[in-house]
Amino acid sequence: MLTLDAPAVAAPVRRSSARRRRVVFVVAGVIAAALIAGAIAIAVAGAFSAAVAPFTTLEPFSPTAEDGLIAEGETVTLDDEVAAIARLNPELRDAMRAAEADAANDGLSFRVMSGWRSVEYQEWLLEDAIELYASEEVARQYVASPDRSTHVTGDGIDIGPIDAQFWLMTNGSRYGICQTYANERWHYELATDPGGVCPEMKSDAAS
Repeated sequence: MLTLDAPAVAAPVRRSSARRRRVVFVVAGVIAAALIAGAIAIAVAGAFSAAVAPFTTLEPFSPTAEDGLIAEGETVTLDDEVAAIARLNPELRDAMRAAEADAANDGLSFRVMSGWRSVEYQEWLLEDAIELYASEEVARQYVASPDRSTHVTGDGIDIGPIDAQFWLMTNGSRYGICQTYANERWHYELATDPGGVCPEMKSDAAS
């Protein structure tokens, strides 16, 4: 009986051994595939990082006086030799100087809040306004795009303080100077002939 039963016991042992070998082979294959996939992923990631590195390491734009920046708290007059003044349209600059000379008789002086600006500075201001208002539509009511801005062409100037603004609202047309945006009492341009009538103001910079 033992001799006849021996094959019946031995056969399952052989099948179990073969099965273990197949399992080991499959596991080894899965591990190898995972290692290869990981190596490929690392290589691709490295190549991507190298490709975008020139862009991600660029310094963010920061306006300077050469871009027309007038820093907060800085007092700039129409006679200062800075880019914001020097690169204004000469006709606008001369008209503003003539107006200021007459305003001085009323005890007033003009402070330039902003004058000429570079394209890059104007774009930076627009992007900052979009972030501030969380709306491009609202931002464009106060900051024009570089292709529409009279600051970029040197044909627009922002004047303070408030008493100088009111003086220009009343007397600016005598020099051809007009407030051009209803929502910006500080923004002036040459918009008429000296002694002429100022055109109707636009509602905002987006108009």
